[in-house]
Amino acid sequence: MGLVSKKDKWRLSDSLWNEIEPLLPPRKPHPLGCHNPRVPDKNAMEAILFVLRTGCQWNSLDTTGICSCSSAYRRFREWLAADVFKKFWDQELIKYDELLGIEWSFCSMDGAITKAPLGGELTGPNPTDRAKSGTKRSLLTDEHGIPLSIVVAGANRHDMKLTCPTLENIEVKRPEPTNEHPQGLCLDKGYDYNEVRALAKEFGFTAHMVPRGKEAQMIKKQVGYKARRWVIERSHSWLNRILFKFRGKLIYLKNNLLILHYLFFLKFKFFSFTTEFE
Repeated sequence: MGLVSKKDKWRLSDSLWNEIEPLLPPRKPHPLGCHNPRVPDKNAMEAILFVLRTGCQWNSLDTTGICSCSSAYRRFREWLAADVFKKFWDQELIKYDELLGIEWSFCSMDGAITKAPLGGELTGPNPTDRAKSGTKRSLLTDEHGIPLSIVVAGANRHDMKLTCPTLENIEVKRPEPTNEHPQGLCLDKGYDYNEVRALAKEFGFTAHMVPRGKEAQMIKKQVGYKARRWVIERSHSWLNRILFKFRGKLIYLKNNLLILHYLFFLKFKFFSFTTEFE
């Protein structure tokens, strides 16, 4: 008997699983034409989600009764190689755009540094943590904080150097900006370079670089002033609260690092109030 109840709220609903299952690669045939009974894919995905939500070690899965740690990790590697999580992220962004609409009028971009004690391909010395190993993610969101693009680099990489790849990696089709409907890009002082302004213009964005504390002053002085920067900080905060066990692993230090989180980030944070995604 496992330690986890079947009524736990983090388990995958049938409707959500029906969206994920078609994206999974077919099972590879056994070279001898035989095989032990395979752990159901849904159990393996729930085990991966359990590790994601709790931050436990993979080996701890053996005591939960969900799925063995070896099966879950092996399936996770298999699905990463098949881009399952990225495909699901793309699919859910499209559905979100159709249901509620991605708000392109004022996007936000910023970087965040997290620890990477195990090192890896895309890590570097953290300038804010005595040069310990760390990784930086550059995140682009829409006006409501929906993640649209993610790029991972070493912690010592400057934010402005990640501007171009972040804007190039937007995962959903973007409408053309017009004079009637311009598309703003809110940035902090770390992006205050002519190169960034030129890139924003090249990609059709209107750059808005707000110094630290400026929005707080404007809220007090100007009636009806709407702060813009907080949405990107909120999205980083959500991801930081979830991502505390996987940082530093080589397999996660590519753009798949946060795709698994977005898979559930969109569902649990934004789609929970729509009947279609209950």
